[in-house]
Amino acid sequence: MADEPSPVIPGVEEETEAQNGRLMMEEAFRETVVPNWRQQLTVRALVTGFILSVAFNFIVCKINLSTGVIPSLNVAAGLIGFAIVKTYTTVLEGCGLLKQPFSRQENTVIQTCVVASSGIAFSSGTASYILGMSSRIASRSDGLSMPENIKNLSLGWMIGFLFAVSFVGLFLIVPLRKLMVLKYKLTYPSGTATAFLINSFHTPNGAKLAKQQVRYLCKSSIGSFLWALFQWFFASSDGCGFSNFPSFGLKAFKKRFYFDFSATYIGIGMICPYMVNASLLIGGVISWAIMWPIIERQKGHWYSADIPADSLLGIMGYRVFIAIAMMLGDGLFHVVIMLIKTFSSLIKRTFNKEQVASIGSAGDGGHHVSGGIYDDERRAHYFLEDQIPTWMAIVGYLILAGISICIIPRFIFHQLKWYHILVAYSIAPILAFSNAYGCGLTDWSLASNYGKFAIIIFSAWVGSSHGGVIAGLAACGVIMNIVSTASDLMQDFKTGYLTLSSPRSMFFSQFLGTAFGCIMSPLVFWFFYKAYPVGDPDGSYPAPYSLMYRGIALFGVEGVSSLPKHCLTLSIVFFFLAIAINLLREVLVWFGHESYMYIPSPMCMAIPFYVGSYFVIDMCIGSLIIYVWERKNSQKAKDFAPAVASGLICGDSLWAIPATILSLAGVHAPICMKFLSYPVNKKVDNLIG
Repeated sequence: MADEPSPVIPGVEEETEAQNGRLMMEEAFRETVVPNWRQQLTVRALVTGFILSVAFNFIVCKINLSTGVIPSLNVAAGLIGFAIVKTYTTVLEGCGLLKQPFSRQENTVIQTCVVASSGIAFSSGTASYILGMSSRIASRSDGLSMPENIKNLSLGWMIGFLFAVSFVGLFLIVPLRKLMVLKYKLTYPSGTATAFLINSFHTPNGAKLAKQQVRYLCKSSIGSFLWALFQWFFASSDGCGFSNFPSFGLKAFKKRFYFDFSATYIGIGMICPYMVNASLLIGGVISWAIMWPIIERQKGHWYSADIPADSLLGIMGYRVFIAIAMMLGDGLFHVVIMLIKTFSSLIKRTFNKEQVASIGSAGDGGHHVSGGIYDDERRAHYFLEDQIPTWMAIVGYLILAGISICIIPRFIFHQLKWYHILVAYSIAPILAFSNAYGCGLTDWSLASNYGKFAIIIFSAWVGSSHGGVIAGLAACGVIMNIVSTASDLMQDFKTGYLTLSSPRSMFFSQFLGTAFGCIMSPLVFWFFYKAYPVGDPDGSYPAPYSLMYRGIALFGVEGVSSLPKHCLTLSIVFFFLAIAINLLREVLVWFGHESYMYIPSPMCMAIPFYVGSYFVIDMCIGSLIIYVWERKNSQKAKDFAPAVASGLICGDSLWAIPATILSLAGVHAPICMKFLSYPVNKKVDNLIG
């Protein structure tokens, strides 16, 4: 969901080996009848998809508002969907009432629907560009609080905006599905791994393992939910409870180094690669332990001593704009390198006569595939059976684009004109193709990178006096939603291809999941927005990307004049540092040095610059758990760690639902557990005495 590659899901290696070794997964399903696309879109699958969409929207929204580091939830979606429907069908079968067995195609429909919905929770921008439009963030950022550069949040226009822009990418990428999946045979690692898991669930041995994984997931979910409930009793107000435990002392706590006992981020740490967590920790040490103390000593010289701590004209400006510079440097590098890889791959495929000949006519709609392998023939047959007409996709794109061009400038964002939206929709197909192709090669989605560059371009184009901040953020939403949903759908087409799921059922489940997300994402965000001080850097939900995205828009309309003293110089240094780190990694990869695995990610390093390292400690503990588990029993860790991690994330995040309801109802925890230094405690004792 973010700009980082999706964490590797157990099973993708085995699937790749199976393909290379010409093993035939479909042999296990030779006698299984493949249901048609209407039978794949069952009521039970869609109801399960809706229920899980609600739950996963809460999970993603909570993580988004906390730090924005979102792991892949495909495993949890596929596994929980399997558990719910399998339990339901087993009960019906025992009663003799089962009419249609639970198929892997139904499982794929559920997973697609849930991931599409939770994907909207990320690309909707409720924790980034949309929240950045609000007066709550504007008052803390720039002082550019003129009405033209503020958009008051409301459910009506947020839902309307998402419906206007979120479906366009689905129609845009449909005509390319055969090119990407059959002709170019792109890997789409997350889609392939998800398909492998779903296929394995529905084999006898896989079903047995899945039941064990479900037990692990349920136990960890219940445990993390109860732990979150226990913590609530000690957190009657901000600054109270286990989440503010000064694990490494009060001085470290003030520098945001502490363990906050979050099961969510322990689970995320268990899923994310070791280097992601290490990069986050390195960024936290560089910023909060070294840079910010040095800059704070220049208070009164580099910036006014009278400026509030949360103003972008003070220390917050350095935190935000240096982080933005690293993100833009990382984003620019990966956009360029992805374009180079995309075009070089296309050129190779175009001029490699032998490869084209071996691929045959599958990309042109024929049924002949490489090597005549049983798996490939069977998969290509079903992938080409229920086609979505290309003309329908093109007409759908043009109609939806036309509706957006008419509605967005007139009813939602008057700062944007119709020709701004037209330009956005003109360049979107190129960006969507590039992102979907690159995602198939590397599993990297650069949707939010394209969105960041759109902010700068459109905010500078419109100008501050005409609402350039809002225009840039809204344009970011248009581009980001189109590009993100397009690559997500192509991942799902790959999953459907490998599970013999109809492209038509994939498209409709993605369509329904997107619709669920367009409604649920703003509703869930609204719960948090009304119940908590969302956007407060010292609160539980600082929503770091909201201030960063608004900062990018400010940079677009005001240029370097909006930065405090020496902030530009430091930002330029870290911009090129991000490029240099990525370049070093690519060079090491090119020469085959395994040391590239130890090069940190600048994007990950940038996140703690603003938020701090409290969540990083949790994630590193998750890595430590996995490390110890792998040393003790590597196979068991491989089989069950993703289920345990998903359970920790789900249980802890789902506590947000009753916690938010209690907060809205005015119910507070009975105890405030707070930690004071000895001198402060003595003063409190004397005052009470």
